[in-house]
Amino acid sequence: METQGEEHASKLFRAQTHIWNHMFKFINSLSLRCAIDLSIPNIIHNYGQPMPLSKLISSLPLHPSKTCFISRLMRILTHSGFFSEHHATQNEPEVMYVLTDASKLLLKDQPSSMASLLQLIVDPVYINTWYQLSTWFTNEDPTPFHAENGMTFWDFARCKREFNNLFNDAMASDSHWVSSVVIEKCEGVFNGSKSFVDVGGGTGTMAKAIAKSFPQLNCIVLDLPHVVADLQETENIKYVGGDMFEAIPSADSIMLKQWIMHNWKDEECVKILKNCKEAITNQGRVIIIDMIMENKKEEDELTETQFFFDMQMMMLFGGKERNEKEWANLIFSAGFTDYKIITNTPGILSIIEIYP
Repeated sequence: METQGEEHASKLFRAQTHIWNHMFKFINSLSLRCAIDLSIPNIIHNYGQPMPLSKLISSLPLHPSKTCFISRLMRILTHSGFFSEHHATQNEPEVMYVLTDASKLLLKDQPSSMASLLQLIVDPVYINTWYQLSTWFTNEDPTPFHAENGMTFWDFARCKREFNNLFNDAMASDSHWVSSVVIEKCEGVFNGSKSFVDVGGGTGTMAKAIAKSFPQLNCIVLDLPHVVADLQETENIKYVGGDMFEAIPSADSIMLKQWIMHNWKDEECVKILKNCKEAITNQGRVIIIDMIMENKKEEDELTETQFFFDMQMMMLFGGKERNEKEWANLIFSAGFTDYKIITNTPGILSIIEIYP
């Protein structure tokens, strides 16, 4: 049985460990980026069976002096749940690696891959912004991103083609992930519509999936001119360069897909929704795909993910993630009469149907 002094010391050491773990959390994400840069998930996947460490090392573009360090990289990534170790028989004592469900989502050149999202989030352009957080709280800069780069995120993307391509690739991969859910959950909406606008639709990944499933739809992808300038239109997909704060093309159904509304402050979101309301034809509706903040202790990892997103929006755009009450305030402030949250959507995103 612990004495009072031993119990106090034990609490202090647990608290110290908690602080150490948070100080070093960046090591998990940057180690994972290293694995993506070296194509480790793809190499193990292409091997087709549990891959011995020696085979993995020989398949990597390593300097000879660095081969001894790969086992340590794999150890922390295995501990984090991105690879699984298989310990072979006595005849084959070498440790072998297989993918987990998480690392399967990091395979490059897969429609549902999150690799480009990871590379975006841990890009120095994102990471360096965090060094401005404490200073930003004490000055008049609109966002920490602006403090670091001297311009808004969108102006930066417009000026920096390489970063803009990275951002568009990440958003396109995320749209692949979400499109199947949207098509299933919103089937009734799309079947009853003749026209559809994807506001902030990027390079058209979502619109292409919807147009394929609902060929009767005339689809418009609205985004900034530099995003859609070189995109090829099809028979039922048209790209329009414009500004959602100015006007939105008319359509029966209008979508604000994931990662649009959370970029903006409340008054800006109301303006976007008012423009959507003006653009709706034939008693159509607006579909929002975004996060609804909840704080459920039984889902600690999901809650932490939501908090991470909220902080990221504050850092980059001055935006925020919202709970249902906050969403309702935006919807009714824009003049809409009702809304419905489509339940049973997997992951961190929800679907909100808004009625004029």
